[in-house]
Amino acid sequence: MLKGKKVLLGVTASIAAYKTAELVRLFKKAGASVRVIQTEASLHFVAPLTLSTLSDNPVLSRMVNKDTEMWNSHVKIGLWADFMVIAPLTASTMAKIATGEANNLLLTTYLSAKCQVYFAPAMDLDMYKHPSTSENIEKLQSFGNKLIPSGFGELASGLVGEGRMAEPSEIIEHIISDLSSDLPFTDKKILITAGPTYEAIDPVRFIGNRSSGKMGIALALECADKGANVELVLGPTHLECKHSNINISRVESANEMYKVVSSKFKNSDISIFAAAVSDYTSNEVAKNKIKKIGDSLTIDLSKTTDILSEMGNRKKDNQFVVGFALEIENEFENAKLKLERKNLDMIVLNSLNNKGAGFEHNTNQVTIIDKQNNIKNFELKDKIEVAKDIVQQIIELS
Repeated sequence: MLKGKKVLLGVTASIAAYKTAELVRLFKKAGASVRVIQTEASLHFVAPLTLSTLSDNPVLSRMVNKDTEMWNSHVKIGLWADFMVIAPLTASTMAKIATGEANNLLLTTYLSAKCQVYFAPAMDLDMYKHPSTSENIEKLQSFGNKLIPSGFGELASGLVGEGRMAEPSEIIEHIISDLSSDLPFTDKKILITAGPTYEAIDPVRFIGNRSSGKMGIALALECADKGANVELVLGPTHLECKHSNINISRVESANEMYKVVSSKFKNSDISIFAAAVSDYTSNEVAKNKIKKIGDSLTIDLSKTTDILSEMGNRKKDNQFVVGFALEIENEFENAKLKLERKNLDMIVLNSLNNKGAGFEHNTNQVTIIDKQNNIKNFELKDKIEVAKDIVQQIIELS
C-alpha cells in the first residue's frame, strides 16, 4: 500500500519527536520515499542527522539553507508529496495552522501542499483537553486534514490521560487503512493464476511452456495496490511477488493448480486466469530417469482439466471472470469463441504475431473483449502498464 509513495513528514517541538525515527524507519520499510521537515525548535528533541540517515534525504528546517544559501522551495516540496504527515503536532503549531500563519518552512509547505495531510497531536493532558485545542482540531479537520487520534497513557509530565502521540505503528496502520478505504477493490477478493505448469514425464524432465509469470504477477500487484485481497496461484517461476495484500500458493502441475483454484474460486469476487496451463499431461510418469535408448520416444498424453472452463461453468451472477487467449491465427474469432464458450465476462487477447508480445518479454500488447462484444485495442507497453489497463477495464465492467 505504501510502496512507491512519497511521504512528507513534518516534525514539531514535542518530546514525542523521538518517535519519528521509528516512524521514518517504518515508512522506508514499507517501500515509501520520505522527506522530513523539522521546525527549528524540534531540533532540540531529535537530531536531524538521525532522520536524514534513516530517510536517505537531507532534513530541511529553514527557508534558506544556511550552508548553500539556497532557498528551500516550500512550493516544490509540497507538490512532491503524495501525502503529508505532521507528527508530532504541538498545540502551538496546530494553532498556527488553524489561523494560517506562515512563519517557518513547515507551515509554508503545509499551506502549499495539494496532497492529503494527516496530523498526530502530542501534548499534555490539560493542553489537549483545553477548548482552544478542541476547536483547532475541528478547524484542521474542516480544512480536509485527517486526525490521527492521540492515545491514552503516561505523559512526559507524569500525568496519565489523553494527549500521548499515537505510536509509529499505529500511525502507519491508520494511514494504510485510510488509503485503502478509497480504493476501488477495497474488501474485494481476487483470485489470479500466473506462470506455466510443468507436467512431469520422469523425475527430471517435464512438458512445459515458455510462460514466465510476469503478466500474472503484474496483475496481482496492481490489484493489491487497488486494495484487493489477492490469492495468487503461481506456477513454477523464478520471479518473486511480495505484497502485504497477496497470498501466494505455489503449484507445479495443471492438476495441482486446478485443486487450489477449485478451493478458492467460490470465495472470489473477481478471478483472472492469466496462467499458461498445459493442455496435456503424461499418462505415466517414469519412476527413474528415462534413458536415451533407440531413435525415438513415444509419450502417451491425455488432456488436463480445463480450469477456465470449469470455473466459468461454476460462476455465479456476482462473480466476474477474466480469461486470456494467446493466439497465432484467427485471433479475434478464436478469442470471441473462447469468451462465449467458457462463460467469461472479459477476455484478454495476446497475438504472437505482435512483436514484443507474449511469453518471456517484459512487454505485451493486448486487445480486450467483453461479453457485449466491445473491443478495445492497446499499444505495446511494459507489462506493468498493461496490468493497469486490464485492471482499469475490470473496474469499469465489474
